[in-house]
Amino acid sequence: MSHDLLLRNVRPMGGAATDLLVRGGRIVAGEAAGSAPGLPVEEGGGALLIPGLVEAHTHLDKSLWGMGWRRHQAGPRLIDKIETERRLKKEWDIDPARQSARQVVQSLRMGTTHIRSHVDVDDAVGLAGMEGVLATRAAYAAVMDIETVAFPQSGLLIRPGVADLMEQAMRLGADVVGGLDPCAIDRDPKGHLDLVFGLAERFGKPVDIHLHEPGQLGCFSLELIIERTQALGMQGRVTVSHAFCLGDPDAALVSPLLERIAALDIAIATTAPASRPVPAAATLRRMGIRLCAGSDGIRDTWGPYGNGDMLERAMLLGLRNNFRRDEEVELALDICTAGGAAVMGLRDYGLAPGCQADFVLMEAESLAEAVVARPPRKLVVKRGRVVARDGAALVKAP
Repeated sequence: MSHDLLLRNVRPMGGAATDLLVRGGRIVAGEAAGSAPGLPVEEGGGALLIPGLVEAHTHLDKSLWGMGWRRHQAGPRLIDKIETERRLKKEWDIDPARQSARQVVQSLRMGTTHIRSHVDVDDAVGLAGMEGVLATRAAYAAVMDIETVAFPQSGLLIRPGVADLMEQAMRLGADVVGGLDPCAIDRDPKGHLDLVFGLAERFGKPVDIHLHEPGQLGCFSLELIIERTQALGMQGRVTVSHAFCLGDPDAALVSPLLERIAALDIAIATTAPASRPVPAAATLRRMGIRLCAGSDGIRDTWGPYGNGDMLERAMLLGLRNNFRRDEEVELALDICTAGGAAVMGLRDYGLAPGCQADFVLMEAESLAEAVVARPPRKLVVKRGRVVARDGAALVKAP
């Protein structure tokens, strides 16, 4: 539902103070703000205004948020995390509908207005994860836009029946086809990518592939993804998440891949982890490559960290890329806002007249200070409706 609102004395993107008028859930040209009698009014008090934060890579279906503290049990390898998660989903009753709703409300109070969530589709849970997240999307549609990725977390070819489940997930309403480490997990990169891109073609959907594979192995898989993107005419419709191989120090290995990624408009999603090589954010941006960011798992069986705060993710992105100057820190924030919107293909995103009125208000002198200080969110607005105030969401979690 769209709303009308007059927001007084705010500083969009840290600029000069102004009033912001919203009608029908969209921002109206600033000069019209003075002639809006009878509208609900929020006093900004000169606070900083930014567009809604974009959580472009997370896993809503398996957060442990609100379940009390759980001791971490997974071993260090990727397969250890996968197998531990498969076991604990049942032992701990990690209900996808309940847990995704809890993470949505947590993200909302932190200023996120859009989420792309990878949702597990495997032989351990079937379609329960997708069904749960789709139920949350419907229940919280007024306060959060949620995009779902059908994600074969445990493998696509090595798990009998998962290929059929992926097709069912797309028919159920998934927005994006997911994939995972074609060599390291399925050990059949051609077969894996045949299935992933085949589903994308059949359902007319984009692709988002987790690529944890490092170094030359990851670059080999990435070359295959690049070839498929070009051959199938899917420019602008493919995202590679993590892409740790692009953080390899061998420029002769990485630079040609970046050039092809830029030419085909393949997007990159990063979580800026401290423990792995990561794509160089400034380099990607300089080459015109779309780059977004996300929290990845939030307090789940893979790791105990995370709180859904994309301002904190911008800080981590800045730290990981050694960003220090204000304009560099601002770039980190842009990746967590406009960058995510570009990767998700969000229309009418931003603070310009005509854009959907999704924005966040906080006390900070500048964009860089907002990232560094991460102040409480004074106001979160979704389609012109106030959905969180003073750090508290105005909707409840189960």
